[in-house]
Amino acid sequence: MSTQVYTYHMPFTLESGVTVPSYHLAYTTLGKLNARKDNVVWVFHALTANSNPADWWPGLVGEGKFFDPAKYFIICVNMPGSCYGSMGPLEVNPETGERWYHDFPLFTTRDIVRSYIPLKQYLGIEKIHVGIGGSMGGQQLLEWAIEEPGLFDHIIGLATNAQHSPWGVAFNASQRMCIETDSTWNERIPEAGIKGMMAARSIALLSYRNYYTYNLTQPRDKKTAWPVPHPYGGEAAESYQRYQGEKLAKRFNAFSYYRLSQAMDAHDVGRGRNSIEEALGRIRSKALMIGIANDLLFPPEEQEKIAAHIQDAEYHLIESFYGHDGFLLEYEKIENLLKDFVQADNISYLKLVNQ
Repeated sequence: MSTQVYTYHMPFTLESGVTVPSYHLAYTTLGKLNARKDNVVWVFHALTANSNPADWWPGLVGEGKFFDPAKYFIICVNMPGSCYGSMGPLEVNPETGERWYHDFPLFTTRDIVRSYIPLKQYLGIEKIHVGIGGSMGGQQLLEWAIEEPGLFDHIIGLATNAQHSPWGVAFNASQRMCIETDSTWNERIPEAGIKGMMAARSIALLSYRNYYTYNLTQPRDKKTAWPVPHPYGGEAAESYQRYQGEKLAKRFNAFSYYRLSQAMDAHDVGRGRNSIEEALGRIRSKALMIGIANDLLFPPEEQEKIAAHIQDAEYHLIESFYGHDGFLLEYEKIENLLKDFVQADNISYLKLVNQ
């Protein structure tokens, strides 16, 4: 595994019209590019993840897994705006000599994938065998497959959409409101808004999971008199919410969380392309869209819609108690679909070449 930083030393103009003088991207690679350069797997991460998919997708990426570095050249880039090595709000604005903080510009999902293109060229990648991403990662994948229709052989989108829904925007807006109500939010310090972000994370978890998930994983304690002595207070569900907020606060910051949630809200593949349907129709990759049953945030009908408007696409539904988080947890079910989709196509290709 190798994690590096790529710097683009030229001005880069965002959809908003704002131009940054340069930017840098942290990226992780696993495996090696083969002589034919046809073994590239580009993984796109979701909202708060980093550039190492073996860290947050260990059931699918890593030695002996479906995406094995012994077979594939796997790359994942930390989104600009995040806090894991790419250009972000806590870094210094070269034009002012001070940290960006609240002034960090909005990178939309389209801006994000456009920032990846010079890195792809720098690495000598002309074709990507498989592009895969869930949630916000899937949003990036769709944008790039539309921007460069001939780039990907296969695209796999899990629990994602072509346009962020009013429901999804409402969830994100509610989380930003939590950050805004933190008394420290207007301060220009790295810790600003962190308590608000902890509350925001609690709201996010409710959208990532559902009623059935909490009944299964955080059941009421019937043996102990209330209040139950959980380490973070109250019943198991309350303790879980508070724990997850503190856990995120130790590895993330409110500025990145705020901007990346806005990037998700701005996601709309149809913007400037006449319509969502016309935009999806530009995709020439073989596509697999996977929905998760009981996904409150990205309902399965959103993935069905994507598949319906891509020329060569199929849609499958995974049953899961975990709702939206199923795309991170249902490794075996996802792998079975990948075998049928990617490996079967590889076998057909090899037979054709050897005829």
